[in-house]
Amino acid sequence: MPELSRRRFLKISSASIVTAGAAGSSLAALARTSGATGESGLRQVPTFCDICFWKCGCIATVREGRLWKLEGNPLDPLCRGRLCPRGTGGVGALTDPDRLRTPLIRTQERGAEKWKEATWEEALTHIAEKMKKIAATHGPEAMALFSHGIGGTFLKHTLKAFGSPNIAAPSFAQCRGPRDVGFRLTFGEDIGSPERTDIENAQCLVLIGSHLGENMHNTQVQEFATAVGRGASLIVVDPRFSVAAGKAKYYLPIKPGTDLALILAWMNVLVTEKLYDVEYVTKHGHGFEAFVAALAPWTPEWAYPETGINPALIRATAREMARYRPATLVHPGRHTNWYGDDAQRSRALALLNALLGSWGRKGGFYAPSTMAVPDYPYPEYPKAKRPKVDNPDHKYRFAHETLTTGIREATLTGQPYPIKGWLVYATNLLQALPSEAETIRAIQQLDLLVVIDVVPSETAGWADVVLPESTYLERHDELNVEVFKEPFVALRQPVIASPHDQKPNWWIARQLAVKLGLESYYPWKDIEEYLGARVKEAGLDFAELKKHGLIRGPREPLYFEDGAPAEFGTPSGKIEFYSNQLQQAGFDPVPKFTRPEAGPPGSFRLLFGRAPVHTFSRTHTNRVLSDMMSENAVWVNAAAARRLGLKSGDRVRLRNQDGVLSHAVGVKATERIRPDCVYLVHGFGHTARGLRHAFGKGASDAQLITRYKVDPLMGGTAMNVNFVTLEPAERA
Repeated sequence: MPELSRRRFLKISSASIVTAGAAGSSLAALARTSGATGESGLRQVPTFCDICFWKCGCIATVREGRLWKLEGNPLDPLCRGRLCPRGTGGVGALTDPDRLRTPLIRTQERGAEKWKEATWEEALTHIAEKMKKIAATHGPEAMALFSHGIGGTFLKHTLKAFGSPNIAAPSFAQCRGPRDVGFRLTFGEDIGSPERTDIENAQCLVLIGSHLGENMHNTQVQEFATAVGRGASLIVVDPRFSVAAGKAKYYLPIKPGTDLALILAWMNVLVTEKLYDVEYVTKHGHGFEAFVAALAPWTPEWAYPETGINPALIRATAREMARYRPATLVHPGRHTNWYGDDAQRSRALALLNALLGSWGRKGGFYAPSTMAVPDYPYPEYPKAKRPKVDNPDHKYRFAHETLTTGIREATLTGQPYPIKGWLVYATNLLQALPSEAETIRAIQQLDLLVVIDVVPSETAGWADVVLPESTYLERHDELNVEVFKEPFVALRQPVIASPHDQKPNWWIARQLAVKLGLESYYPWKDIEEYLGARVKEAGLDFAELKKHGLIRGPREPLYFEDGAPAEFGTPSGKIEFYSNQLQQAGFDPVPKFTRPEAGPPGSFRLLFGRAPVHTFSRTHTNRVLSDMMSENAVWVNAAAARRLGLKSGDRVRLRNQDGVLSHAVGVKATERIRPDCVYLVHGFGHTARGLRHAFGKGASDAQLITRYKVDPLMGGTAMNVNFVTLEPAERA
């Protein structure tokens, strides 16, 4: 086969089914490009969304053989019949002209972006031979999988059958891990995903760096609107005046990095003024007296110079929370890797909720339930000869999931043993992990890098093999056996055929297993056989599931007062206000505040977040969604902008403390952000040439995150520790 040059690769990966990428293209225009098949009439197919991890149920309408529109499934408890902007824009994922079309095998050095076209037979044979060679030389544990979302289920199965335990997702060490650890240490349970927050019944909602309405998690945003609409009291703590802050009764423009100081001061007020839920704490608490003693120094007056929040406002907001307890919900957040003390900060959030008596109570945190759907009866996996590579000697004592950055470190150093192959599914590691340079150095140590995705990414640009996956609208996936207020099982099923030589993840995983001699781990011949067997074993009707998209189970009690068990999976069996297990491990049993490191003189702390129309770095070539937001802007305090001679619309580049320079980006000069920080929406500034539509648009926060701090409890990577200066774009 002829070598595939960069230009030819762009043509293959970016060519449109028809010309659909013109500026201003409408949803209807894109729908007309979705691959007519000669089919006539109208049909509807229930499935569930994959634009983000929320997995909302949706109804796809196909008209005359073309995908026409996506709507919420009214039977789905998650979406309640309504999709977010990303969900309705999912039709653009199908019609994205930048989609990968065919398997590609690298022909020159990594990063040169030169491949040759390959058949699936050739690509999978190449991968299997490389994996067998790695296993023979270094052991099967030398292969690792990075995966995001439910679509990685079968690739995980194949890698476990191969004999490797090294499977990780950025969602732990780079997102929710500190939060989950903090709540586990306090209540003995995770928050879950979706989070077990009873926002719709909260009388007082506290958001600390949680951008509801911008971070578009459908259920929570709908419940947030309900709560605000009926007059719930809202307290927002954020260096930036977010969308949520515009609805708040109290807005606290906190100095970045001092959230833990504020939380400690709030708890000090609740305890010293005896505003906490005494009955709840007495019944369910452990170590409360020692906890109270540890809180003594953290007064509102002490917190004032740290946080910039007036003591009177700290007291007023603490009393507001107490006024509505136990229906006061201090939201645990989602992306909680900020400053390096994140598990302890999240533990402080858990303790604040415990003082308010909100765990297991209406308007606080409900007790979720799920349906019993048995696993498929696979053969037992081979026992790995070596433990996971990510956390040697259990350095991060409270990490209960695999650390992506731990696998990266082992790849770089060869310790405790070498990692020589990566499979990367549906995650762009160069955007998701801190320090792009470290990730590239690790990639250069590999004998094999395989990327499986729908569109080319920065990580795919370094791959040895790139495999084009079908979109979620073109494939089956694993069942979604949801853990939620109301349990249900949901089915993802194909709406329309893939337009080119893309394949579903389950097919890729199964065929790779066959090539590796692991066919016994796939006793089923196709995905419907697998799904049908699981559904039948659960006593459910597969035909009904296909017809409606989901089957709901019986509701269980949600709150302690309704009969939900008041059980806590901690060593004491109670809510641990004072953590003996932390103390025994050499950590603070009650959180303490440490002042964050300041940046270079004249610099701004770099903050980043989400937009309601984009998911991570995955959706910027989706023409429907990019029409709504084609690039980001850097938020700069208006006074700081004037001092620098900048105004809204000026183009600047951001230079971080290590000299890394961003793409040019527009300025948003605004009073809605503190003067000591700037803010970017995450996911822009793509450098992957295959992402033709998104290439170079906006600035990438990920490229500027060259430094990070590691959480000592669980190994998460704090990324709000980078600082930037601004310079006019023409000087760069």
